[in-house]
Amino acid sequence: MSYHYIHIDDSESLTLLETEDLTCAADELVIDVAYAGINRADLLQRMGFYPPPPDASPIMGLEVAGVVRQAGTDSGFSEGEAVCALVHGGGYATQAIAKATCTLRVPEGIDLSTAACLPEAFITVWYNLIDRARLTRGETVFIHGGISGIGNIAVQLGKAMGCRVIATAGSPEKCATLASIGADISLNYNEAPLAEQCEAQGVFGAVDVVLDMVGGDFEQFNLACLAVDGRIACIGLMRGGQATIDLTQLLMKRATLTGSTLRRLTPDEKARCFRDVAEHMMPLVENGQIVPLMDRTFALADALAAQTYMSTGGHAGKLLLRC
Repeated sequence: MSYHYIHIDDSESLTLLETEDLTCAADELVIDVAYAGINRADLLQRMGFYPPPPDASPIMGLEVAGVVRQAGTDSGFSEGEAVCALVHGGGYATQAIAKATCTLRVPEGIDLSTAACLPEAFITVWYNLIDRARLTRGETVFIHGGISGIGNIAVQLGKAMGCRVIATAGSPEKCATLASIGADISLNYNEAPLAEQCEAQGVFGAVDVVLDMVGGDFEQFNLACLAVDGRIACIGLMRGGQATIDLTQLLMKRATLTGSTLRRLTPDEKARCFRDVAEHMMPLVENGQIVPLMDRTFALADALAAQTYMSTGGHAGKLLLRC
Protein backbone atom coordinates (compact mmCIF):
# COMPACT_ATOMS: atom_id res chain seq x y z
CA MET A 1 0.00 0.00 0.00
CA SER A 2 1.23 3.48 -0.87
CA TYR A 3 -1.84 5.55 0.06
CA HIS A 4 -1.40 7.74 3.12
CA TYR A 5 -3.78 10.47 4.21
CA ILE A 6 -4.37 12.98 6.99
CA HIS A 7 -7.20 12.05 9.35
CA ILE A 8 -8.95 14.60 11.57
CA ASP A 9 -8.93 13.24 15.13
CA ASP A 10 -10.46 16.41 16.55
CA SER A 11 -10.18 20.16 16.06
CA GLU A 12 -6.64 20.22 17.47
CA SER A 13 -5.23 16.87 16.35
CA LEU A 14 -4.39 15.28 12.98
CA THR A 15 -2.95 11.83 12.26
CA LEU A 16 -1.24 10.37 9.19
CA LEU A 17 -2.89 7.03 8.35
CA GLU A 18 -2.43 4.34 5.68
CA THR A 19 -4.96 2.24 3.77
CA GLU A 20 -5.60 0.54 0.40
CA ASP A 21 -4.72 2.32 -2.85
CA LEU A 22 -7.50 4.31 -4.52
CA THR A 23 -9.38 3.35 -7.68
CA CYS A 24 -11.53 5.58 -9.87
CA ALA A 25 -14.61 5.63 -12.06
CA ALA A 26 -14.55 5.92 -15.85
CA ASP A 27 -14.74 9.74 -15.82
CA GLU A 28 -12.15 10.15 -13.07
CA LEU A 29 -8.42 9.99 -12.40
CA VAL A 30 -6.33 8.73 -9.53
CA ILE A 31 -3.44 11.15 -9.07
CA ASP A 32 -0.18 10.38 -7.31
CA VAL A 33 -0.05 13.63 -5.38
CA ALA A 34 3.21 15.57 -5.34
CA TYR A 35 1.80 18.69 -3.68
CA ALA A 36 -1.53 19.66 -2.12
CA GLY A 37 -2.68 23.24 -1.68
CA ILE A 38 -3.72 24.52 1.74
CA ASN A 39 -6.83 26.70 1.92
CA ARG A 40 -8.76 28.38 4.72
CA ALA A 41 -11.65 26.03 4.02
CA ASP A 42 -9.40 23.22 5.30
CA LEU A 43 -8.94 24.99 8.63
CA LEU A 44 -12.68 25.51 8.93
CA GLN A 45 -13.29 21.83 8.14
CA ARG A 46 -10.83 20.73 10.83
CA MET A 47 -12.62 22.91 13.36
CA GLY A 48 -16.04 21.58 12.36
CA PHE A 49 -17.33 24.77 10.72
CA TYR A 50 -17.22 23.62 7.07
CA PRO A 51 -18.40 20.01 6.87
CA PRO A 52 -17.91 18.25 3.54
CA PRO A 53 -21.00 17.41 1.45
CA PRO A 54 -22.27 13.83 1.74
CA ASP A 55 -20.75 12.87 -1.61
CA ALA A 56 -17.31 14.35 -0.83
CA SER A 57 -14.27 12.76 0.75
CA PRO A 58 -14.07 13.50 4.49
CA ILE A 59 -10.33 14.07 4.05
CA MET A 60 -9.27 17.71 3.86
CA GLY A 61 -7.78 19.24 0.74
CA LEU A 62 -9.38 20.82 -2.33
CA GLU A 63 -6.53 20.94 -4.84
CA VAL A 64 -3.55 18.84 -5.84
CA ALA A 65 -0.82 18.50 -8.45
CA GLY A 66 0.94 15.32 -9.44
CA VAL A 67 1.05 12.52 -11.98
CA VAL A 68 -1.84 10.41 -13.24
CA ARG A 69 -1.64 7.00 -11.55
CA GLN A 70 -4.84 5.59 -13.05
CA ALA A 71 -6.91 7.08 -15.87
CA GLY A 72 -10.58 6.22 -16.20
CA THR A 73 -11.60 4.86 -19.58
CA ASP A 74 -13.65 7.97 -20.40
CA SER A 75 -11.33 10.52 -18.81
CA GLY A 76 -9.34 11.56 -21.87
CA PHE A 77 -6.12 11.41 -19.81
CA SER A 78 -3.27 8.90 -19.80
CA GLU A 79 -1.20 7.41 -17.02
CA GLY A 80 1.97 9.38 -16.38
CA GLU A 81 0.62 12.80 -17.40
CA ALA A 82 1.44 15.74 -15.14
CA VAL A 83 -1.80 17.35 -13.95
CA CYS A 84 -3.32 19.66 -11.38
CA ALA A 85 -6.90 19.33 -10.21
CA LEU A 86 -9.68 20.59 -8.01
CA VAL A 87 -10.78 17.62 -5.92
CA HIS A 88 -14.00 16.94 -4.01
CA GLY A 89 -12.02 16.59 -0.80
CA GLY A 90 -9.18 14.14 -0.29
CA GLY A 91 -6.22 16.36 -1.21
CA TYR A 92 -4.24 15.88 2.01
CA ALA A 93 -2.99 12.49 0.84
CA THR A 94 -0.48 10.72 -1.35
CA GLN A 95 -3.26 9.79 -3.79
CA ALA A 96 -6.40 11.68 -4.75
CA ILE A 97 -9.39 11.16 -7.03
CA ALA A 98 -10.34 13.97 -9.42
CA LYS A 99 -13.02 14.36 -12.03
CA ALA A 100 -11.45 14.64 -15.46
CA THR A 101 -13.56 17.76 -16.06
CA CYS A 102 -11.88 19.44 -13.06
CA THR A 103 -8.33 18.53 -14.10
CA LEU A 104 -5.78 20.58 -16.05
CA ARG A 105 -2.70 19.35 -17.85
CA VAL A 106 0.44 21.01 -16.51
CA PRO A 107 2.25 22.87 -19.31
CA GLU A 108 5.77 21.79 -20.13
CA GLY A 109 8.30 23.77 -18.11
CA ILE A 110 5.91 24.40 -15.19
CA ASP A 111 6.87 22.47 -12.06
CA LEU A 112 4.32 20.63 -9.94
CA SER A 113 4.69 22.94 -6.95
CA THR A 114 3.67 25.87 -9.13
CA ALA A 115 0.82 23.85 -10.60
CA ALA A 116 -0.51 23.02 -7.12
CA CYS A 117 -1.10 26.74 -6.53
CA LEU A 118 -3.50 27.04 -9.46
CA PRO A 119 -6.75 25.01 -9.38
CA GLU A 120 -8.62 26.52 -6.44
CA ALA A 121 -7.34 30.05 -7.01
CA PHE A 122 -7.97 29.95 -10.76
CA ILE A 123 -11.56 28.73 -10.53
CA THR A 124 -12.34 31.07 -7.61
CA VAL A 125 -10.91 34.12 -9.34
CA TRP A 126 -12.39 33.30 -12.74
CA TYR A 127 -15.87 32.44 -11.45
CA ASN A 128 -16.13 35.46 -9.17
CA LEU A 129 -14.26 38.20 -11.03
CA ILE A 130 -15.24 37.25 -14.58
CA ASP A 131 -18.47 35.23 -14.41
CA ARG A 132 -20.21 36.91 -11.50
CA ALA A 133 -18.67 40.40 -11.24
CA ARG A 134 -18.16 40.74 -15.03
CA LEU A 135 -14.75 42.40 -14.78
CA THR A 136 -13.75 43.70 -18.20
CA ARG A 137 -10.58 45.06 -19.72
CA GLY A 138 -9.61 48.54 -18.55
CA GLU A 139 -11.80 48.64 -15.43
CA THR A 140 -10.61 49.34 -11.89
CA VAL A 141 -10.55 46.35 -9.55
CA PHE A 142 -9.98 46.39 -5.78
CA ILE A 143 -8.61 43.16 -4.27
CA HIS A 144 -8.63 42.61 -0.52
CA GLY A 145 -5.82 40.37 0.69
CA GLY A 146 -3.83 40.73 -2.49
CA ILE A 147 -0.89 38.79 -1.11
CA SER A 148 -2.95 35.63 -0.40
CA GLY A 149 -3.04 32.54 -2.59
CA ILE A 150 -6.21 33.75 -4.29
CA GLY A 151 -5.42 37.44 -4.06
CA ASN A 152 -2.09 37.34 -5.88
CA ILE A 153 -3.66 35.43 -8.78
CA ALA A 154 -6.45 38.03 -8.96
CA VAL A 155 -3.88 40.84 -9.02
CA GLN A 156 -1.98 39.22 -11.87
CA LEU A 157 -5.11 38.39 -13.88
CA GLY A 158 -6.33 41.96 -13.50
CA LYS A 159 -3.00 43.27 -14.72
CA ALA A 160 -3.01 40.86 -17.68
CA MET A 161 -6.46 42.21 -18.59
CA GLY A 162 -5.21 45.79 -18.63
CA CYS A 163 -7.16 46.76 -15.53
CA ARG A 164 -6.12 49.30 -12.90
CA VAL A 165 -5.42 47.09 -9.89
CA ILE A 166 -5.73 48.22 -6.28
CA ALA A 167 -4.80 45.66 -3.62
CA THR A 168 -4.31 45.50 0.13
CA ALA A 169 -1.75 43.86 2.40
CA GLY A 170 -0.68 44.19 6.02
CA SER A 171 2.91 45.46 5.88
CA PRO A 172 5.19 47.67 3.77
CA GLU A 173 7.10 44.57 2.64
CA LYS A 174 3.94 42.85 1.45
CA CYS A 175 2.80 46.02 -0.30
CA ALA A 176 6.13 46.08 -2.13
CA THR A 177 5.49 42.50 -3.22
CA LEU A 178 2.07 43.53 -4.51
CA ALA A 179 3.68 46.25 -6.60
CA SER A 180 6.18 43.74 -7.97
CA ILE A 181 3.40 41.47 -9.28
CA GLY A 182 1.47 44.28 -10.94
CA ALA A 183 -0.66 46.19 -8.41
CA ASP A 184 -0.94 49.83 -9.48
CA ILE A 185 -1.90 50.93 -5.97
CA SER A 186 -0.89 48.95 -2.86
CA LEU A 187 -2.62 49.84 0.41
CA ASN A 188 -1.41 48.83 3.88
CA TYR A 189 -4.59 48.22 5.86
CA ASN A 190 -2.63 48.51 9.12
CA GLU A 191 -1.38 51.99 8.26
CA ALA A 192 -4.58 54.06 7.97
CA PRO A 193 -8.28 53.57 7.22
CA LEU A 194 -8.71 52.26 3.68
CA ALA A 195 -11.24 54.96 2.84
CA GLU A 196 -8.69 57.67 3.68
CA GLN A 197 -6.00 55.96 1.62
CA CYS A 198 -8.36 55.60 -1.34
CA GLU A 199 -9.32 59.28 -1.07
CA ALA A 200 -5.66 60.24 -1.10
CA GLN A 201 -5.11 58.10 -4.21
CA GLY A 202 -8.16 59.57 -5.95
CA VAL A 203 -9.92 56.22 -6.34
CA PHE A 204 -12.61 56.40 -3.66
CA GLY A 205 -15.92 56.03 -5.47
CA ALA A 206 -14.16 54.97 -8.68
CA VAL A 207 -13.85 51.20 -8.27
CA ASP A 208 -15.71 48.98 -10.73
CA VAL A 209 -15.22 45.62 -9.00
CA VAL A 210 -14.26 44.58 -5.46
CA LEU A 211 -13.04 41.05 -4.74
CA ASP A 212 -13.87 40.72 -1.05
CA MET A 213 -12.56 37.89 1.13
CA VAL A 214 -12.98 39.73 4.45
CA GLY A 215 -16.68 40.66 4.78
CA GLY A 216 -17.90 41.92 8.15
CA ASP A 217 -17.35 45.58 8.89
CA PHE A 218 -15.49 46.09 5.60
CA GLU A 219 -18.69 45.68 3.59
CA GLN A 220 -19.73 49.31 3.95
CA PHE A 221 -16.30 50.41 2.74
CA ASN A 222 -16.65 48.10 -0.26
CA LEU A 223 -19.94 49.71 -1.17
CA ALA A 224 -18.68 53.26 -0.57
CA CYS A 225 -15.61 52.81 -2.78
CA LEU A 226 -17.65 51.63 -5.77
CA ALA A 227 -18.33 53.64 -8.87
CA VAL A 228 -21.83 53.72 -10.36
CA ASP A 229 -22.74 50.23 -11.62
CA GLY A 230 -19.97 48.77 -9.45
CA ARG A 231 -19.96 45.13 -8.35
CA ILE A 232 -18.81 43.38 -5.18
CA ALA A 233 -17.92 39.66 -5.27
CA CYS A 234 -17.73 38.26 -1.74
CA ILE A 235 -15.75 35.02 -1.36
CA GLY A 236 -14.79 35.01 2.32
CA LEU A 237 -15.79 36.20 5.78
CA MET A 238 -12.53 36.64 7.68
CA ARG A 239 -14.04 39.58 9.59
CA GLY A 240 -17.36 37.85 10.18
CA GLY A 241 -20.64 37.18 8.44
CA GLN A 242 -22.59 40.17 9.73
CA ALA A 243 -22.49 43.65 8.20
CA THR A 244 -24.38 46.93 8.38
CA ILE A 245 -24.52 48.79 5.07
CA ASP A 246 -26.17 51.94 3.76
CA LEU A 247 -28.75 50.64 1.29
CA THR A 248 -29.17 54.17 -0.10
CA GLN A 249 -25.72 53.84 -1.68
CA LEU A 250 -26.68 50.44 -3.09
CA LEU A 251 -29.61 52.09 -4.86
CA MET A 252 -27.87 55.28 -5.95
CA LYS A 253 -24.89 53.43 -7.35
CA ARG A 254 -26.95 50.67 -8.97
CA ALA A 255 -24.50 48.37 -7.20
CA THR A 256 -24.42 44.58 -7.28
CA LEU A 257 -23.41 42.43 -4.30
CA THR A 258 -22.84 38.76 -5.07
CA GLY A 259 -21.08 35.84 -3.45
CA SER A 260 -20.23 32.19 -3.84
CA THR A 261 -18.45 29.14 -2.43
CA LEU A 262 -16.82 26.45 -4.54
CA ARG A 263 -18.72 23.65 -2.85
CA ARG A 264 -22.03 25.12 -4.02
CA LEU A 265 -21.07 24.93 -7.70
CA THR A 266 -22.66 22.11 -9.66
CA PRO A 267 -20.45 19.66 -11.57
CA ASP A 268 -21.52 21.31 -14.83
CA GLU A 269 -20.60 24.77 -13.52
CA LYS A 270 -17.19 23.52 -12.40
CA ALA A 271 -16.58 21.83 -15.75
CA ARG A 272 -17.47 25.01 -17.63
CA CYS A 273 -15.16 27.09 -15.43
CA PHE A 274 -12.30 24.66 -16.02
CA ARG A 275 -12.78 24.90 -19.78
CA ASP A 276 -12.62 28.69 -19.50
CA VAL A 277 -9.59 28.56 -17.22
CA ALA A 278 -7.78 26.18 -19.57
CA GLU A 279 -8.46 28.52 -22.48
CA HIS A 280 -7.86 31.90 -20.88
CA MET A 281 -5.68 31.51 -17.77
CA MET A 282 -3.31 28.59 -18.37
CA PRO A 283 -1.74 30.39 -21.36
CA LEU A 284 -0.89 33.25 -18.96
CA VAL A 285 1.03 30.75 -16.82
CA GLU A 286 2.84 29.38 -19.87
CA ASN A 287 3.96 32.83 -21.03
CA GLY A 288 4.91 34.03 -17.55
CA GLN A 289 2.19 36.66 -17.07
CA ILE A 290 0.92 34.75 -14.03
CA VAL A 291 3.51 33.37 -11.62
CA PRO A 292 1.83 32.30 -8.37
CA LEU A 293 3.43 33.43 -5.15
CA MET A 294 4.53 30.57 -2.88
CA ASP A 295 5.37 31.14 0.76
CA ARG A 296 6.34 27.78 2.25
CA THR A 297 6.06 24.02 1.77
CA PHE A 298 5.40 21.57 4.62
CA ALA A 299 5.62 17.78 4.77
CA LEU A 300 2.25 16.00 4.66
CA ALA A 301 2.72 14.80 8.23
CA ASP A 302 3.09 18.44 9.32
CA ALA A 303 -0.36 19.46 8.08
CA LEU A 304 -1.40 20.81 11.48
CA ALA A 305 1.72 22.99 11.69
CA ALA A 306 0.98 24.27 8.18
CA GLN A 307 -2.58 25.20 9.08
CA THR A 308 -1.43 26.84 12.30
CA TYR A 309 1.01 28.94 10.30
CA MET A 310 -1.77 29.94 7.90
CA SER A 311 -3.97 31.01 10.81
CA THR A 312 -1.36 33.55 11.92
CA GLY A 313 -1.78 35.47 8.66
CA GLY A 314 1.97 35.91 8.30
CA HIS A 315 2.31 34.13 4.97
CA ALA A 316 2.71 35.82 1.60
CA GLY A 317 1.40 33.57 -1.16
CA LYS A 318 0.42 29.93 -1.27
CA LEU A 319 1.15 27.28 1.35
CA LEU A 320 1.64 23.71 0.14
CA LEU A 321 1.92 20.22 1.55
CA ARG A 322 4.61 18.02 0.00
CA CYS A 323 3.03 14.58 -0.32
